[in-house]
Amino acid sequence: MSSRTVVISGASIAGPALAFWLHRRGMRPVVVERAPQLRPGGQTVDIRGAGETVARLMGIEDAIRAGSTGEEGLRFLDTAERTKAVFPSSVFSGKGFVTELEILRGELSALLYERTRDHAEYVFGDEISGVTEDGERLRLTFTSGAEREADLLVAADGIRSRTRDLIFGDSTRIRSRGLYTAYFTIPRHPSDGSWARWYNFPGGKTAMLRPDNLGTTRALMSFLSPPYGYDRLHQEEQKELIRHTFAGEGGPVPRMLREMRDCGDFYLEGVAQVHMPQWWRGRVAAVGDAAYCASPLSGMGTNLALVGAYILAGELATHDDHHHAFTAYENAMRPYVTQAQDLPPGTPRLAMPRTQLGIKALHTVLRTASTPLAGRVMRRFLVPAAYDFVLPAYPTR
Repeated sequence: MSSRTVVISGASIAGPALAFWLHRRGMRPVVVERAPQLRPGGQTVDIRGAGETVARLMGIEDAIRAGSTGEEGLRFLDTAERTKAVFPSSVFSGKGFVTELEILRGELSALLYERTRDHAEYVFGDEISGVTEDGERLRLTFTSGAEREADLLVAADGIRSRTRDLIFGDSTRIRSRGLYTAYFTIPRHPSDGSWARWYNFPGGKTAMLRPDNLGTTRALMSFLSPPYGYDRLHQEEQKELIRHTFAGEGGPVPRMLREMRDCGDFYLEGVAQVHMPQWWRGRVAAVGDAAYCASPLSGMGTNLALVGAYILAGELATHDDHHHAFTAYENAMRPYVTQAQDLPPGTPRLAMPRTQLGIKALHTVLRTASTPLAGRVMRRFLVPAAYDFVLPAYPTR
């Protein structure tokens, strides 16, 4: 396998991470990204457990730490800005809501690109539109009209992966978690500080403000809803949906709605998980959110991307037959993914009460959970499943 060409669809996190390890294992990675350039922006992602180990092995742990958002923890507040519960980053031994390795998604993507651009071919502004396998090779066609041959293809282009759907569309299940979230960046206000702030509103709605290291503030607005396809609306229609849904709410909402009008990175998604009975078919495999998105509710997306890329490249280097390599990759990753996708019962409804009485009860539970004794009991619900997985070891070149 060491001399083979692997085309990767997607240049966010999983794709460049896979390119890094493929090159390290002696293969030739080609990363194809349909956007004309790296996608900037994005919310804070945290790196935990096995994901942190992979970052250390890649030599990027210090760079991630240097690019930290500096978030000190999470406060739950009411609309009068009264603190109801506090979770500093040190709570749960630094494994809770906030970890010591926190970085903006766009910053991590740029870091991975800089570490791989000299060893991998990047093709921006194009997309794979057709895949044909002749037994020994893959023939790929692109929306630009270009054609290319490759030994293997890996879909790493996110939860709505078009490349995955070309090959696995008949078997992939996207499971809605009954939640929509809007993400955007707003100007920093002197009162924002270095803590993340969470607000609940009746009707199963939340708003959150998070500090970043770029002089701005990251905003999230979420509401419970069946999957109505809101993520397929035009952006202005999505913004109007958020304005209508949060109209009349207090706290930070008026500011958020006002500054949402002119933000340049608004994004609305239906929060969901990806479930696939098998992560490979023929000479094509999937990795990261394209294969096993656990949803932002899990706190595990970036870790699954980094660990999956490491294991997939390691197994391809270990096995001469790609079928054996893909099977070994799935056997190694499947238990970790299953654990990450197994969200605590009641997620996300319990964190988003529909009544004022329910919000009051939530604040009481959270305030209790923030104490040392109760925290040990609540650990199962508040600490993501990232710390028990043993990372396989692979020989280096």
